[in-house]
Amino acid sequence: MGNEEAVFFSRVLTELTLSFHIIYATIGVGIPLMIMIAQWVGIKKNDEHYILLARRWSRGFVITVAVGVVTGTAIGLQLSLLWPNFMELVGHIIALPLFLEVFAFFFEAIFLGIYLYTWDRFEDQRKHLLLLIPVALGASFSAVFITIVNSFMNTPQGFEIVDGQIVNISPLLAMVNPAMPTKVAHVLVTAYMTAAFILAAIGAYRLLKGSNHIYHKKAVFLTIKLGLIFSISTALIGDFAGKFLAEYQPEKLAAAEWHFETEEGAPLILYGVLDGQEVKYAIRIPYALSILAYSNPFAEVTGLDQFAEEDIPPLSIHYLFDTMVTIGVAMIALSFIYLIGMWRKWPFIHSKWYRWLIVIGGPLSMIGIEVGWWFTEVGRQPWILRGIMRTHEAATTSGQVDKMLILFASLYLLLGAGSIYVLSRMFKKNTVEQELADRKLEKAGDSFDT
Repeated sequence: MGNEEAVFFSRVLTELTLSFHIIYATIGVGIPLMIMIAQWVGIKKNDEHYILLARRWSRGFVITVAVGVVTGTAIGLQLSLLWPNFMELVGHIIALPLFLEVFAFFFEAIFLGIYLYTWDRFEDQRKHLLLLIPVALGASFSAVFITIVNSFMNTPQGFEIVDGQIVNISPLLAMVNPAMPTKVAHVLVTAYMTAAFILAAIGAYRLLKGSNHIYHKKAVFLTIKLGLIFSISTALIGDFAGKFLAEYQPEKLAAAEWHFETEEGAPLILYGVLDGQEVKYAIRIPYALSILAYSNPFAEVTGLDQFAEEDIPPLSIHYLFDTMVTIGVAMIALSFIYLIGMWRKWPFIHSKWYRWLIVIGGPLSMIGIEVGWWFTEVGRQPWILRGIMRTHEAATTSGQVDKMLILFASLYLLLGAGSIYVLSRMFKKNTVEQELADRKLEKAGDSFDT
């Protein structure tokens, strides 16, 4: 296998691994916060349904954590096997955030185990709730530290290169690189948003399947509210991300917006088809790109004409950007209409077709996460370490990457199918109605004993 083939298969395998892992990573980051909020609401309102929400969500969460550990380990392994030159160059710089990511995960796992095994052990449920704080913090900080590594790849700093060697290394300075604030904020908020809409989709699906229990209605209402808050937050952070790109990665912004010529008062191009350098069938919003980039409708936005052809990212990232933005706007609209409808008592939000929209919103949000990561990674090309090392320079020359691709793809297929099977069996055998009845019997028994 030549270097070109090795690079191709290495990129495919890395993208496959990240695409699969991000499903479980997103759930792993977002669900702990949802569990904590549900239990807090249950304690505050003295409502058994919200307590049960936290209890059942935490059981399902454990399964996703187990799969996420496997895929996360695969990413670490593939960094060394597929991109050895990259790791040789900066491995000792990114070692600190990678170590902190592992530490955060262990911190989360320890308290998650204690939380799961101490249900009903506390007379005061608020003490049990306190165990969720380190779980949620550990999950979020795990995402923070791994995102810092990605941020460093986009805006590397904290070292100097002398005669081809990296010297004067400052790992802390490398961690607080310019991309870090917007990327970390975006990853966290989108994970919370997606987790909320996935849980809302599950509740809406159970309502559609005939379980008209108030438990599911409360689940949908709570998670849709949280989904709206975090989807609006995502849009606001997206605005900051656009300004970051304009300053630090202008070639990526120009490629994403098919902005070929540097100009003032640049329009924002949505959708469309590219024919050479001619954009057809697009929606153009006057001055919007200048506003996105610099908060000034008359600001000059750098076009692709200012960059060497070999430094320009693939122009296909425009479709990824549009898909991500469209899904985000759709989820804001879906959740906003639902909450207004609940307030105004509009009957259509309880109709089958609207509940199906909520069900579809769960996987749509996850697609938005996937597309967002593809946009991030493909948009950095042709660099693995922007401005310093190109992707083809970092890759292995091994002739076995195609076989690794088949093996890992088979592993992910088994993990995905297995986790779906276990989760479905877990909740089919233990329905909400049955669990609520069992809880009543337990409490009646406790009262009789006393």
